Amino acid sequence: MRAVYATDLSAAIETAIGSQTCLECLQRYGIDAIDLVTVTSPNVTTGMPGSDVGGRTKQALARQRRLLEDEGFTVETHVLRGTPHRRINGLADRVNADLIIVGSRGQSPLEQRFIGGTARNVARTAVRPLLVQRIVEGEKEPEVANEHLFQRVLYATDFSENAERAFDEFEQLQSATEEATLLHVAPPERRAGSEGDTDADAEAQLAELADRLESLGIETRTVVRAGEAADEILAAEEEFDPTTILMGSRGQGPIRRLLLGSTSETVTARARSNVLLVPPSKTR
Repeated sequence: MRAVYATDLSAAIETAIGSQTCLECLQRYGIDAIDLVTVTSPNVTTGMPGSDVGGRTKQALARQRRLLEDEGFTVETHVLRGTPHRRINGLADRVNADLIIVGSRGQSPLEQRFIGGTARNVARTAVRPLLVQRIVEGEKEPEVANEHLFQRVLYATDFSENAERAFDEFEQLQSATEEATLLHVAPPERRAGSEGDTDADAEAQLAELADRLESLGIETRTVVRAGEAADEILAAEEEFDPTTILMGSRGQGPIRRLLLGSTSETVTARARSNVLLVPPSKTR
């Protein structure tokens, strides 16, 4: 399987690429080939007298390539010019990537954490599964928020077709995931007894999904909540401490290809965990 790994050549991204545990998790997911891509601004001129931007870019990319190759990945490097999210998604389509990986650095204090512009725009336009990897400021240098990327997964579902597509990711995650929490959030007005026993229906559907994961050797719990979806997903994150939140994102028309739904965007922006987003379009 192939991943497109976006890098801005920063110390933060190098921390993620240099984490042996993170890379082992990607291998357990099935990734064995990586297209490492950096996108430069079309306004940056590498040929100006005294400028060595191109040389520094190639050196930094080569250093990150070696980190990946030392862990057994087959690596291709790409230096592209243009709008980052367009070039990243375009490369993913061209190489038929199974996964896109972008880093997202948080801002302190924790309640003011926001997803970076490039990561947000990749998420809005990607038609392939996207892993938003959290990188936080450590005491001395950046750190990955969760080295064991997929060890504990919080899967949020509304039982839609797109949510089912996201659930299918467990086929790739089974060797990397030890524990899963399956969460359904019903709107506040649809509590049990209001329109039939909707909580019982949701619990039954979650139980079926849990049985499938248990057969894969993944310890699973199910949770049904009522409230605003994003708020309850983030509350469940605080309670169960997942390393990754898995959810689907819905398309809103063919012209823009994919806009994050309000729930997906809010969770991706505010979560402390990694987020694995699965779009509704064909991804394989």
